[in-house]
Amino acid sequence: MLQDIRDTLKDFKVEKGTLTNNHSKKFEALLMQKLHTKQSKTTQYKKLSIAAAILLLITVAIQNPLEKKIENLNDTKTSLVTEEISLGSISPEFNTIEIYYTNSINLVMSDLRVTDANEEILAGYLSKIKELAQEYKALTKELNTKGINDNTIDALIQNLQLRLQLLQRLKKQLKNLNTHSNENTII
Repeated sequence: MLQDIRDTLKDFKVEKGTLTNNHSKKFEALLMQKLHTKQSKTTQYKKLSIAAAILLLITVAIQNPLEKKIENLNDTKTSLVTEEISLGSISPEFNTIEIYYTNSINLVMSDLRVTDANEEILAGYLSKIKELAQEYKALTKELNTKGINDNTIDALIQNLQLRLQLLQRLKKQLKNLNTHSNENTII
């Protein structure tokens, strides 16, 4: 079954086909007929209606986000007019202090783990911290209504310090509680 392809193709002869004399004219006529036929009006209207629908969709898609952006700009303008004064907006130093304490508080809060053993202690401390947070909001409102004064600024900073100190005490108590429970389980 294995044969050399050269041996097989030795006897093969290529037949030369001849084209008719008017072959190229027939081809040109057929090509012109296919390329230059007039389309019916219904297909033209279909294409125009599809293009109009696409254009309409694009216009609606572009217009809708622009309206939302304009609404957002109007909202930000009104919020800028009624911007509240906070500890961080008074000066860059107070902004640094506020960011330091809030980040520290958030870090300690994220490290806390609630278990059955520490649930009561945690609830007590967190309620005190919640009260201090509400007091902080009240002090901020006072800052906005009465204006910037040293007593309010000191109270805001002390509030942040007290919250951080409470959380650090809580963390120490939870650590002691965990070591006590670990010692009891070992014994």
